[in-house]
Amino acid sequence: MLALKRVVTVAVMIYLLLALLFILVPSVRTTVMGVGSGLSDLAQERQFFYVMFIIGAVVLALQLLTENLDSVLLRRAVSQHEGKINELKAKLYDNQQRTTAPVVSGSRTIDGRVPVAPAPERIVASSSTENRTADHLPQPTFPQNDPSLSNTPPADRPAL
Repeated sequence: MLALKRVVTVAVMIYLLLALLFILVPSVRTTVMGVGSGLSDLAQERQFFYVMFIIGAVVLALQLLTENLDSVLLRRAVSQHEGKINELKAKLYDNQQRTTAPVVSGSRTIDGRVPVAPAPERIVASSSTENRTADHLPQPTFPQNDPSLSNTPPADRPAL
């Protein structure tokens, strides 16, 4: 694909240089127009520019097709590489989950892997049933009325 793209780019550059030569140097244009059949000067010039227009349209269409095809192929390659990256990330995540899971003796799956237990759900007490928010602080499991704790109300705390 890259070789075809380069060939088309070179053809476009050659056409552009020839078109500039014909436009900017009238003697070259009249010499090339005189190669045709025995038409009048006006008909020869019209025929010359018509042929140049057709050649230019073909070269431009070819350039457009190769650029779009190359762009599509590059996008496809990028999406395939992104898919491979995502697969590798998923495998890495799975491997990390397996290594950080607690090992329970005797509990293995058929393929020899250690099963991973799901994370325990936390229950958050709230005064309103429709406005429940998850508190990111760990909930204490010990009794709160212990006077030796620093977070108890001052009435229950002994004097120092």
